[in-house]
Amino acid sequence: MSVEQWVFWILAPISVASAILMVLQRNAVHSALFLILNFFTIAIFYLVLGSPFLFVVQIAVYAGAIMVLFLFVIMLLGVDREESLKERIKGQRVLAIVLVVGVLAEIVTAIRLGVGISAKGAAGWDLVNKGGNPQALARVLFRAYFLPFEITSVLLIVAAVAAMVLTRERLSSVPDADMDVDIGEEEEALA
Repeated sequence: MSVEQWVFWILAPISVASAILMVLQRNAVHSALFLILNFFTIAIFYLVLGSPFLFVVQIAVYAGAIMVLFLFVIMLLGVDREESLKERIKGQRVLAIVLVVGVLAEIVTAIRLGVGISAKGAAGWDLVNKGGNPQALARVLFRAYFLPFEITSVLLIVAAVAAMVLTRERLSSVPDADMDVDIGEEEEALA
């Protein structure tokens, strides 16, 4: 076995386990930490696949900037409140199970057909990747997918602003009576 295969077989279970644990965690901060672990394992997969640019982008953008944004929103919303485990949407679990079975069926079908596992690249791969991986990625991202890329960035900003607005409304409804008493006592102690 090659070094790449060793790295894959060591990190693949860690990546899958961290993704599963991220979904199953009740504490949002613990879930975010498992997501960071998953981002790092994916970054190493990019490096093993010969894409150092995507490796750096994965660590800098996702494990760095996006996770700071997630943790910021989590801290603003509060991590100590209890969530109701009651289903709000009827049939949600059944739909989730059907979707999971569908995704697993797609994965099994893709593996059986050899999609993404062949030793040879797709037809026209050298033409698409002309000039190197960063140039090819920039061409695809900023030509064909420019609008979805910008819409995603706007949605992330809107989500962060919405979290701050929601937190601000919740904080404004909390009475500040205890704060006034403490400040008054401190002023008397200083006088």
